[in-house]
Amino acid sequence: MEGDPIVNIGIIGAGNVGTGLAKHLIPNGHAVMLSFSLDMDKLNATAAELGARVGTVAEAVQFADMVVLATPWTFTSDALGQTGSVQGKKIMWDCTNALKPDLSGLAIGTTTSGAEEIAKLAPWATVVKAIPPFAQMLHAPSMLIGEHRPNVFVCSDDVDARAVIARLVDEIGAQPVDAGPLALARYAEPAAMLLVQLAYQQGFGARIGLSLLHEPRRSASEGSRS
Repeated sequence: MEGDPIVNIGIIGAGNVGTGLAKHLIPNGHAVMLSFSLDMDKLNATAAELGARVGTVAEAVQFADMVVLATPWTFTSDALGQTGSVQGKKIMWDCTNALKPDLSGLAIGTTTSGAEEIAKLAPWATVVKAIPPFAQMLHAPSMLIGEHRPNVFVCSDDVDARAVIARLVDEIGAQPVDAGPLALARYAEPAAMLLVQLAYQQGFGARIGLSLLHEPRRSASEGSRS
């Protein structure tokens, strides 16, 4: 799986995040189908502009080699209920965060995560949590903040699936960080919530991101010589 190219991408959630991702992925050679919108006229116009297809949630999942979930949290369960019968396992890039509607906090946190709950709702999916930069950045001419790419923490129990999503994170202009198993989404999601608060409540603005600083990992042989 790690070396296989992702060709067809089905996006569930055709709001600003979903269309922002499509804006980056289509020029990189991926065929994209957008689904799940409250305004189908707007979606059809946006899809035509981007060069994307439009379908139902079930059609998008069937079309996809890999599925992107980019719904507002309050609509996530409803959207996943429309997938129909899915054959085999598919990687799901989970872009959601379990924000309360008024952005005052997280509806789920630290003892589980939105990603782990999504894995229960979609047993056909190999879920990879990787919350992308804000939609305003996805639609901007550049993803850079100063000279730096914002980091995106990539969490999944499947190492190969993490590598697949890491490549796509790189394609959209962000910097992927392999953050290990899906349970660590319990901490990645609150980190994204901190950015929401800083951006919209504390006045930092939407061009904001995280950057991980660390020394290179030492190999086992280096550690034995110390």
